[in-house]
Amino acid sequence: MTISKTASGKTASQSTVEKRLQIEHLLSATAQLQNQEIDGADVVKGLSETPKSLAPRYFYDDKGSQLFEQICELPEYYLTRTETAILQKCAGEIAQLTGESELVELGSGSSTKTRILLDAYQEIGYPLRYLPIDVSAGILESSARELLVDYPSLQVHALASTYELALARLAPTQLPSRTICFLGSTLGNLNSQECDRFFSQIADALQVGEYFLLGIDRQKPKHLLDAAYNDSQGVTAAFNLNILHHLNRRFDGNFDPSQFEHWAFYNESEHQIEMHLRSLRSQTVKLNALNLTIEFESGETILTEISRKFNLDAMQQELQTRGLKTLQIWSDPNQWFGLLLCQLQPPTS
Repeated sequence: MTISKTASGKTASQSTVEKRLQIEHLLSATAQLQNQEIDGADVVKGLSETPKSLAPRYFYDDKGSQLFEQICELPEYYLTRTETAILQKCAGEIAQLTGESELVELGSGSSTKTRILLDAYQEIGYPLRYLPIDVSAGILESSARELLVDYPSLQVHALASTYELALARLAPTQLPSRTICFLGSTLGNLNSQECDRFFSQIADALQVGEYFLLGIDRQKPKHLLDAAYNDSQGVTAAFNLNILHHLNRRFDGNFDPSQFEHWAFYNESEHQIEMHLRSLRSQTVKLNALNLTIEFESGETILTEISRKFNLDAMQQELQTRGLKTLQIWSDPNQWFGLLLCQLQPPTS
């Protein structure tokens, strides 16, 4: 369902914004309800298994989102500022390589980094068309309106949706090409099977010759990674523990976060950070809305997130198996982060 906006009674500036903004809700009310039920089912499944786990999506209630914004500003958390610095240096080259290209961003959030790309395309004189994709319609609309004020020629078609549904429903682009952007090292939250499936979805959403811009966190010394996920101010610990507050509100639970502790470490054999919540004592917890009772032994953990760290050569090979040829790689002086621009190739016979 596409929501039409009217400009009646608004200033000329507001009217212009309305004409350039389209918000499409791909999740119907029924689908949203089903999605909530699925979310509850994955909580039951994850907390009933050994070892226990929770999906990272439960980090992001309002408080969790605020805490994550704070994490991005921490001195130990190099990821955001490193990727931003890379983008600032290479955005012009990206625009030159892709030519006139519609930007599709997965997990757009506040679209902060997208501005760097929009500036580069605008400087060359290319038309600006942006398709942000996020499950939060509120964030989509607020960030889109801010962009439309700052970029008078920008057209925005926002999609309130999951990645999978939005990628499958992308309409043909109105520009000569399309670039799907997946920034912020979010790929690291997917295990190898999920990653492979995701790349297939990206390839299916592109036409031959179109582009995929991917940000990945590279493998690096253990002490740097441990510090990034165990900051001295305890913000990451608060972010991790907040997932229990979220579950309590959402599913009528009685988790006592003071009886759990944040535990994050780098698993060197798997090349991934693992974030856990560790029970400080034997305890019983209930989530009444899910009719779920969970028994914890002292020291037992809940895995809340993985953050995989990648090898650039291996990543290029994995992308190539899906027809996504790496055209260019940019990194920082420390070789901590990588930005890859790929192009979908014709299928081989």
